[in-house]
Amino acid sequence: MPFSLRSRYVWILAVVLSVAAAACARTDASAVNGGGGGRGGGRGGRGRGSGPQPVIVAKVSQRDVPVQIDAVGNVEASNTIAVRSQVTGVLEQVGFHEGDFVKAGQVLFTIDRRPLQSTLEQAEANLVRDQALVNQAEAQLARDKSNAEYQNVAADRQQQLVTRGIVAKDAGDQSRAQADATALAVKADQAAVDSAKAQLLVQEAAVNAAKVQLGFTTIPSPIDGRTGDLTVKPGNLVSANSTQLMTITKVEPVFVTFSVPSVHLAAIKKAAAVGMPLAVIASPQDGDTQTVTGRLTFWDNVVDPTTDSIKLKATFENKDHRMWPGQFARVSLQLSTITGATVAPQQAIQTGQDGLFVFVVDDGMRVEQRPVVTGQHVGDDVVISQGLMVGETVVTEGQLRLEQGTQVQLADANGNPVGGAANGRAGRGGRNGGTGGRGGRGRRNGGSNGGNTGGNAGAQ
Repeated sequence: MPFSLRSRYVWILAVVLSVAAAACARTDASAVNGGGGGRGGGRGGRGRGSGPQPVIVAKVSQRDVPVQIDAVGNVEASNTIAVRSQVTGVLEQVGFHEGDFVKAGQVLFTIDRRPLQSTLEQAEANLVRDQALVNQAEAQLARDKSNAEYQNVAADRQQQLVTRGIVAKDAGDQSRAQADATALAVKADQAAVDSAKAQLLVQEAAVNAAKVQLGFTTIPSPIDGRTGDLTVKPGNLVSANSTQLMTITKVEPVFVTFSVPSVHLAAIKKAAAVGMPLAVIASPQDGDTQTVTGRLTFWDNVVDPTTDSIKLKATFENKDHRMWPGQFARVSLQLSTITGATVAPQQAIQTGQDGLFVFVVDDGMRVEQRPVVTGQHVGDDVVISQGLMVGETVVTEGQLRLEQGTQVQLADANGNPVGGAANGRAGRGGRNGGTGGRGGRGRRNGGSNGGNTGGNAGAQ
């Protein structure tokens, strides 16, 4: 064999031996450190079937569920009064503080009464004068009546004498004319009496009007309620029927006005027809989670064609004054109650290409992807019309790691498996098992298994 060819064979043999030695060295290093096994285990941990997935679950329950309509309403006072003065005068006193609760009849304002007091006294004086004029006219009438009776008797007597021829006929005619004139005077006196009495009635009305005007100088509260901002301070002149002094709102009870789709009108009218009061639950936007309950007392006589909704009004007693006029409130109108409904947490409901579904955990701790049909929402729960049975276990958190048949294990609220910790940086096997722990970042259980495998290999 030529020298060059043999040299080539020797060189190739040396290369092969070098590669084999390097491979053996690398295998020994892996056995000592356990790193390769850890990384391999970590990558394998990313697969879904590498270990049980931690999930949070809940039980499907059964309870009575109210059928309700949610809306946003506005609180209204049951009555609002704008207080104005009915007379012109200077405001002297204010009998309350702004924001006080007042009772009906409580004196709120006092206006200077002296000008109106003078007007009343003048009217009363005129009334006395007119009463005297009536008395005078009645006395004149009585006198003329007596004179007329005498003149009438005298005229009759003169007529008898004329008939006998004792008195001349002219004397008889003169006596009769005098009696007729006296009778006409009596009629005039009667008219004067009637006129005086009418004037007396007018003056009595003037006195009453002056008394009413004088009474307006004291302004009482017309209703029970809470006072608002005082717009006029004492010492200022107020004008009759134009100056608004303040407003009073009645807050016991209050109304909440809201609108619902007109499709529910039939159910509302049906409940009203049988005399069943519909409950309305309100949550005022005051930071308190406690709700208040009222009753539906009014629905409008027309449907709003622009929104296809109908205006409703609920009445709340509001004894604690929690609901305040003008604020917004979330309301729920309860139409009926579903007895023995199947209820599941709303977090368990997932949406897929084929619709809504849930993951149901069986006795073997494997999940089943099951389609469901939902109904009424009740807080954080939802009514399940089809797909679930009472007592079944559904997954509420951790669904992203699941598919049909995935093995699961229960976890706490922090996602840690119940009964043992799943640490991605698991098992320091051999001398440097931490390298295998790094591989566990892909999945908790996968990393743990990879780290343990690498660690065991290193230990050997």
